[in-house]
Amino acid sequence: MKKVLWIAGGVLVVVVRVLVLVRNKKAIEEKNTNNVVQKVFPVTAAMVRDTQVTSELSLVGTIMANNEVNVTAETNGRITKCNISVGQSVSAGSVLFVVDDELRLSQMRTAEAQFDKARKDSSRSAILLREKTLPPAQWDQVELQYRMAEQQLGMARRAFNDTRIKAPINGIVSARYADVGATVNNMQSGSVVATIVDVSSLKVRILVAEKDVVRLRVGDRVRVTSELYPNEEFQGTIASVSEKGDEAHTYAVEVRMPRTTKLKPGMSARVGFSHREAHSSLMIPRESIVGSISDARVFVINDNIVQLRPVVLGADINGNLEVRSGLKAGERVVTSGLNMIKDGASVRVSE
Repeated sequence: MKKVLWIAGGVLVVVVRVLVLVRNKKAIEEKNTNNVVQKVFPVTAAMVRDTQVTSELSLVGTIMANNEVNVTAETNGRITKCNISVGQSVSAGSVLFVVDDELRLSQMRTAEAQFDKARKDSSRSAILLREKTLPPAQWDQVELQYRMAEQQLGMARRAFNDTRIKAPINGIVSARYADVGATVNNMQSGSVVATIVDVSSLKVRILVAEKDVVRLRVGDRVRVTSELYPNEEFQGTIASVSEKGDEAHTYAVEVRMPRTTKLKPGMSARVGFSHREAHSSLMIPRESIVGSISDARVFVINDNIVQLRPVVLGADINGNLEVRSGLKAGERVVTSGLNMIKDGASVRVSE
């Protein structure tokens, strides 16, 4: 009898334990089920707006002088005189340097004397030729001597003039590379003695993409600005547009502008082309973009559920991006909280 009771008691204990385990499992499952609640993510949003915009092309270039010339010597010798300093204004034809001219001066004086004698011989022989007392063959010889003396004089004068290194243009000396005592050599490439810049006007050279260069015309007016003078604008005009592009499919465009003491060659400047007509475009904030501009996507809100949608973007205008396809006016896109949501998530739009 006791054995039966012990067995019955053991079975009862096992049954109770099984019931407890089943109840605990059910409670855990109910708890887990109650914890699976769809989370709502707070975000901010912006409306896709159809906006009238004026597309402006703005590019950075380098300011250049109207003309810049490296002055080189056309003779050999030692510089005996220097007439310039950096920053000095010079006129075309003015003498910048004098090279030792003693030998060339002597050669020129000799050539002048020989030419004077040949000229007189030619005059006397011409009289004898008219009187028919001079054989034609001898006249030909006299005339040949005269022509040769004339050429020799021209060469001697040129050699002497080359000892005067002169300014080829009007301008300002921006650099001087030689001084009295230095030796110049016209046979040595790159033997520059000075640089002269003509700043009577300035120009800005920029590279324009092929999709934009077709809109530019010589004579179009442009605006030139500099970070050094953020509150000032300078007027310019398109002077030339290259007929041939480079390997990157960009075209050189040159903008000419009046001289100003504020802008100098070598400075950077921004050129704004605002001649394009206003047009209607869908615009969204830049911060709504997921991924890169070339592979852009946005979260579109529909009944508080977000949909990740690809879009094709255009120009960046004052921090807003032009939408070429993928969205419609009036739709809303998420602008903050992008890192917390994924496609199909529930959201609550904060005002």
